[in-house]
Amino acid sequence: EVQLVESGGGLVQVGGSLRLSCALFGFAFEDSAIGWFRQAPGKEREGISCINAGNNGTYYVDSVKGRFTISRDNSKNTFYLQMNDLKPEDTADYFCAVDLWGRSFCSITSSEYNYWGQGTQVTVSS
Repeated sequence: EVQLVESGGGLVQVGGSLRLSCALFGFAFEDSAIGWFRQAPGKEREGISCINAGNNGTYYVDSVKGRFTISRDNSKNTFYLQMNDLKPEDTADYFCAVDLWGRSFCSITSSEYNYWGQGTQVTVSS
């Protein structure tokens, strides 16, 4: 059974940092595209970053570019989202996702991912 287990969310002040982790069980993901999404209260889920299969390219939406960094450690079957200079508008539930259909290039469209983490809450206080 494929499972994604997230950790690392929490409460942080404006300007602070958090690192989210997403561990994948039941499948080796080095050939899979992965992504991070978030959903703020009352809003739709949005894709914010992704990394291609084979770790050969990343993408960020403008709102997080320069502050967030996506990375993967294939030896640990885990990927990460380092979030720096957090802002109140970053407050949301964050979700990791993996594309096990085998596409090489990542996407921030949620329908292109078939396995999801349970979500972790990030709250940025001002």
